This record gives sequence, structure tokens and C-alpha cells, in this order.
Amino acid sequence: MAAPLLEFETEMFLSLFESDGLLVAAEGLGIDRLLLQFMRVYSEEGSLVLLLNTSTPEQEYFTEQLRVEGVSHLPRTVTSDVQSAERYNVYSEGGVLFVTSRILVVDFLTDRIPAHLISGILVYRAHKIIESCQEAFILRLFRQKNKTGFIKAFTDKATAFSSGFCQVERVMRNLFVKKLYLWPRFQASVKAALDRHKPEVVELHVSLTPAMKAIQSSILDIMGACLKELKRYNPSLEAEDLSLENTLGNAFEKMIRHYLDPLWHQLGAKTKALVQDLKVLRVLLLYLTQYDCVTFLNLLESLRCSQKSFGSNSGWLFLDSSTSMFVNARSRVYRIPDSKKKLRLGGETEKQKSSSASEVQRELVLEKSPKWEVLTEVLKEIEEENRSSEHGSGAGRVLICASDDRTCAQLQQLIKHGSDWLLNRLYARTVAKRDPAAAAAYDLDSHRKGGGRLKKSTKGKEPAKTKSTKASKGRPSLTLTQMMGKESGAAGMGSSEDEDAQMEEDEGEEEQLKLNLSSDAYYGVLKEPLTVIHPLKGCTDPHSLTRVLHEVEPSFVVLYDAEVSFVRQLEIYKANRPGKPLRVYFLIYGGSTEEQKYLTALAKEKKAFEHLIREKATMVIPEEREGREDTNLDLARNLEPANATTNTRRAGGQEPPGEPSRVVVDMREFRSELPALLHRRGLDIEPVTLEVGDYILTPDTCVERKSVSDLIGSLQSGRLYTQCLSMTRYYRKPVLLIEFDPAKPFSLTARSDFRSEISSNDVSSKLTLLTLHFPRLRILWCPSPHATAELFLDLKRGRPEPDASAAQAVTAESDVVGESAALYNPGPYDFLMKMPGVNAKNFRALMKSAASLAELAALSQERLEESLGNASNAKALYEFLHSEADVPAHLQRAKLT
Repeated sequence: MAAPLLEFETEMFLSLFESDGLLVAAEGLGIDRLLLQFMRVYSEEGSLVLLLNTSTPEQEYFTEQLRVEGVSHLPRTVTSDVQSAERYNVYSEGGVLFVTSRILVVDFLTDRIPAHLISGILVYRAHKIIESCQEAFILRLFRQKNKTGFIKAFTDKATAFSSGFCQVERVMRNLFVKKLYLWPRFQASVKAALDRHKPEVVELHVSLTPAMKAIQSSILDIMGACLKELKRYNPSLEAEDLSLENTLGNAFEKMIRHYLDPLWHQLGAKTKALVQDLKVLRVLLLYLTQYDCVTFLNLLESLRCSQKSFGSNSGWLFLDSSTSMFVNARSRVYRIPDSKKKLRLGGETEKQKSSSASEVQRELVLEKSPKWEVLTEVLKEIEEENRSSEHGSGAGRVLICASDDRTCAQLQQLIKHGSDWLLNRLYARTVAKRDPAAAAAYDLDSHRKGGGRLKKSTKGKEPAKTKSTKASKGRPSLTLTQMMGKESGAAGMGSSEDEDAQMEEDEGEEEQLKLNLSSDAYYGVLKEPLTVIHPLKGCTDPHSLTRVLHEVEPSFVVLYDAEVSFVRQLEIYKANRPGKPLRVYFLIYGGSTEEQKYLTALAKEKKAFEHLIREKATMVIPEEREGREDTNLDLARNLEPANATTNTRRAGGQEPPGEPSRVVVDMREFRSELPALLHRRGLDIEPVTLEVGDYILTPDTCVERKSVSDLIGSLQSGRLYTQCLSMTRYYRKPVLLIEFDPAKPFSLTARSDFRSEISSNDVSSKLTLLTLHFPRLRILWCPSPHATAELFLDLKRGRPEPDASAAQAVTAESDVVGESAALYNPGPYDFLMKMPGVNAKNFRALMKSAASLAELAALSQERLEESLGNASNAKALYEFLHSEADVPAHLQRAKLT
């Protein structure tokens, strides 16, 4: 059974249950527990409640929790696997339903869902409602058809409302709620409840080694230089956002993308290289404090090789700070004795230098991570306390939380075998393999230290682990792809099972840990006392850490890495278990970027809540915001029929009622904002699956919509040519719609790339060739979806309505139905249109004169002139058909033989 709600959680639930609104809680305060409570209340046949914005693992977690608590009418999921004819019956059965947004939009538009039976809608991650058009569209359709149902929204991302103008008010407007509930960590009732049963916290500020401090300083210097260059090349970027402090946060890359993505295709190579370098340098900072000295050096060396090979570096590798970073990184792994340095500095030739460099033996240093030593001491302290404990309940269990999967794998090996074994193993599998001098140093030094190169053992077994083997298998070296965060497993810890077997002599058998957990992300270390390692990020199940916490029920938690949300989760966990001890060891590098990053996250959330409190105090909410009355203008639709003509003067002075205006829309287009805007302007939306086009406005007008980035990608891949070919064949009026953002500078190519001649690599040239190839194709440039909706209304005015079944029947294999026409075959027609002298004005007359290309070739120049009505066009076509090819002599000989 789940733990009961705390006092402040009950207060949160009752306030939102009583009145609809948007609830913003501090990260980690458990809005999932609150949502579960609402799901318990509404999981019954008498009510139909829709839950939006949940992922599949979250749906499984919520359903499992309700099943454990004995809820009989469990939530169900409606996906494309459920046939459209069956969905009405599923809706009629009631309860809580997870429905994909696209299906829900379609079912609302087609009246496949009984809107009057819906009790209400729960919105998870409500901060995304401003970005997600589908959810906002769903809520507006719901409120148009149902005036009594509730709308309750949850989010724990206060920082999402800190940027933009009236961001929280815009979200509340899309949600159709008028109350804002704020629950920061510093709220009085939250603070009182959590302080009443605080866990025992031991803060351990670990010092960086001198070499690590020097490397950190070098990386920050390089980042500062890159930021300075980025501002110089792009003066329009906000200087405040491009501060060195902000580059350390998780939101930096999102912020950079926000500024540069719309202009990415216009940016010069220098700017793109600087952005990439900042990403790389952020990874270096992470690796410095997160992993061992060997892994960091492997990353640095592979980075240098890849940058030199591909030439993608903006120049920071040649800075003095970069040299210092490499020197210090190597000094943490090995050193060259001073005597041998002097020998190498003598008067040697280049050949002698190269030969002696491979002969110089290095002395291994293998600097241990300071956090490893502290973690070892903490575990010893816990072991001694368990041994001397007078409690009869047995030894206190231990949960170790680290940032990611790789760190957890290394900690598992560290606890089992010690730091010397782990570092020697990492060194042997990476540096020693690719460097003969390093290999010699390993052989001598490791034997001197008693480590030695391990021999294969027939008795050794694979280390026991409670997750898939990918976690403990690594790679012999780091690639650039791994460096950018796509790696899995422990870095540099081998590449085959045979190598793993060679490293397990004197290891001994381990007891298997069997926990009743569906999570595949935790690592078992010891059975007595039960010790488990779990990553804070990167798990496929977002609630796996919660599962482990409640299954293991640890008495000791070691935060090898800190995360705000899990710290809060531990506070709630302890408050729910007031009689049971919990000690939390908090490890952090003092004076490091890791500490700064954690403190910045706390400060940003606090600042965001203070901003929301001030905004709530001054916010003006109209009485009709909830949309329960028709006075809410956000629910109004412009019902003027698009086929109405401007001339309304008819006999009798009255305009006959026109049929409802409609647009046939491809199902995939509901990811965009345009269908919602068209619906709001009074157009009925008919969602179908289209193979040709995105929007069918009239029986003759087909529109393919592209954003600027989509346009460039489609031009480069050739997909746009195929799409335009299909539209031209099947519709008389093919249209290419290009949407761009009016608030940002716009052009297809950078000014430095403008050329006077046509180039196969130039976007503008490709678009020009497209228009030459398809003369009937019309291109519409629209600054926003709002402008597109207005333009669609103009294009439909006075014209017949499209037929959804006919539009859906048009496929790449279907017969030609357009102007090109029902009378002509597309292959010869396309070939004819490419011939010299043939154009859109004269091709019909030419087709009447010749039924086939063979007959066309037999016509005289005079007959062609009669058909084309132009002597020069006739001459060009005749010469094209009858001129002999100028074949080189050597090709003629080859043909004869």
C-alpha cells in the first residue's frame, strides 16, 4: 500500500479538488503522488476522466500502483491499436483513460467520443501546454462541447514559467483555468511538515586535487574565450544568457537552440564550430568530476584526434589553457622521470627523438578520484555502525545514488575490487593498448605495486549484477559520439566477454541480489547489508528510483551525486516513515563547477517561484476564463462560410445558406498549430490519412506545408521533388506553403554564401530549379500559422468544398486525376513538358496534333509551327528531335566493336 498523504499534500489535493486550476509545486515534492490520489478518486465506472501528457512508462507505473492498492476499475490506454469503431464503447465504460493526443483530437472532431459524458480532464506536465498545440486544441474542443467538466493541471517545473511574457497566464488561458496554486519548498506548511521529521544529513565537501583544479580553471578559461567569440560573431544574442555561470546549467543547450535553431542554416562555419565546442567543453567539465583520471584522459586524447582529423575545431586546442589542460590530465595518469626528460632534451635529431620517445618508460601515477576515497570511508563507517548496532532488526540497508549509468558501473567495480584494481584495469584496456611506452610502464609499475597483468582464470565467474550486461561492458577508447553523451556502460572497461573473464582472478563468488523490482537500472553490490547502486538519470522508467527506494527501504543513502528533485524525494520518504532512521551522506566537490551547478539550480527555482508569486498578485483573470459560458472569446469560432462571395446582393435581398466550409487535413499535421487555428476560424476539419499533400482546400487545390528547416531538409534529400510531382499530377493547383517566424531574421542561405550562378549545393538554387521544373507549382510564404489560416480562408472563398474520401483515395499508385490530365499518360506528358519549345501555353495544341511521342517525331517543322504558333519554338523542338548526337570518335569505335 502507498504511504498516506502528508499534511501539506492533503492541503494541495483538497484545494485543487474543490476548484479547478493550475498547481505548480517545487521539483521533487511529489506531484505524481497527488495525481495518483486524483486517479484513485475517479477510477470508477460512473465517471470518464482523461489524463493527458503521460508517457508509456508513467502510465504503467500509475496503473501498477492502483492495482497494488486494490482499485478494481483500473485505467486503460487508448492507442491506434484500438479500432475507431471500438473506441466509443471504451469511452462509454468510464474510468480514467490514457489517450494519445492525436487520437483524442480526431475523436473530438468526428464526435467519436461522448463529450457530454466526460467528467473532466487531468493535465500532467502542464508547463508544456504552451508548446504543445494538440493538448491545447483538445482542451478547447472539450470546453466547447462540455461546460460542466473539470480541468485540473499539475507541474513541478516552475523555471519553465520564468522566461517569456506572461508565460503562466498564457498557460492558464490554454488550460481554461483561473486559479493558480503555488507550492514552493519554502512554503510554510511544506517547510513545517518536512522539518518535523528531517533525515540526518552529513555533508561531505570533497576537495579537488591540484591537477583537477588546474584542469577546471583551463576549461573555464577556454569556455570564456568561446563565449566572447560567439558574442562577437552574433551581436543579437542576449549577453546575460551567455554568461559563464549559465553555461554550466542543464538549460544552456536548450537556450542556445532557442536562439540559433531558426537561423542555423544561415550561420557561418565559425559560429557552428563555437556552439559545438561549448557542448564539448561542458562534457569535459562533467567528466572531470564525474569519472576517473584515465577516462578523462581517454576522452581528451580522442577529442584531440577527432578535432584534428575533421578540422571542426574553432581554435581552442591551440590556446595556452588547452596545453595546460593536456599536461595536467596526463600528469594525473603518468609522469616521465626528470632524468629521462633531460636525456630527451639533448641534441637529438628528429629521427632519434621519435625512436627514443617510444623507448622512454613512464611511471604510473593513476590519481584516485577524491570522491572514491570518501565513499570508501563512508561505507566503512556504515559497516562499523551496523556491526555495533543494538537493533534487532538487522543491518541497515544502503542505497548509493550516482548521476548516470557509467558512474554506477564504476562504483560497483570500485566497491568490489578497490581503486587500484579498477584504475589498473582501465589503464591496461585503454592507454596501454594504444601506446607501447604506456604498456611498458604498466608492466613494470603494476608488477612493482603487486597488481600485475591479470591472467585468465578458469574458476572466475562473471560479476553478479541485477541489470543487463551492457552496464558493465565498456569500450577500449572513447569516440566523439560517446563523448556527446550517447555512450552506455562503464568507460574503458573492456570490449569482450573474454577480456572480462581475464580480469576476475581472486574475485570469488558473489551472492545474487534478488529484488522484487521491474526496474532494469539498478546495480547490486552486497547482500548483507543489502547495498544497491542506482543512477539518478537516464533510466527508461522515470519512477525506477522511487521503486528502488520503497523496495530497499534504506537506512543509509549515499548521494555520490546531488540532484534537487531526489533530495526532496528523500525528505518526503523520511516524513512518511517518522519512526525509522535515515541518514543521508551528501558528497560534493567544494569550490567546483559541480557545486556551482547545484546551487544555481536551487537559486533559479527559488527565483522562479518568487516571480510567480509576484505575477499571481498582479494577475487579472476574467470571470469567463473557465469557458463554462459562451462569453469566453477563446471558445468562439468565426462561422462565416469560406465559400461566401463578396457580392451578397441577390433576389429577395437574402443570401442562401451555404454548405459548411471544411478542410481535409492529414493526420500527421495535428502536431502543428495550424489545424487548431483553422478550426477556430470556423472551418470544419476532416482528419484523414493523406499520401499526397497535407491540406486539401478545394477539389483542385492541394497544399504541402513546410517549415524552413523542413524545406531545406526535403530539398537536400530530394523528397520535395517527389511530393511536388505527385501534387502536380493529381491536382490542378498544387501549392507549396513555407512558414517562417517573423520575429527572427529570415533567409534561406547566409549572406556570405550568395552566388550569382546556380549550384547543386545551394538551397536557393534548388528551390529555383524546383519552380522551373514545376511551372504550375505555387509557393506561398507565410510568417506564422495565423497568417496561413487567414490565407486558407481567402483561397477557399467562392470555391467548392473538398471531398475527404476522394482525397484519401489519391495515392502514388492511383490513376492521374489532375489536369495533366485524365486524358494523358504521366510519363510521356512529363517527357514532353521538358522538351525545348514546349511550355504550359502550347502543350495542349501540340498534344492534339500527335497522339504519341513517335507521331510527334514524325511531324515536319512547318506542322510543328502550326501547332505551336511560334516559329522559334517549332525550330527548337524540331532540331531537338532530329539533330544527331555529337559522339566522340573513341566511343563510336567502341560501339562498332
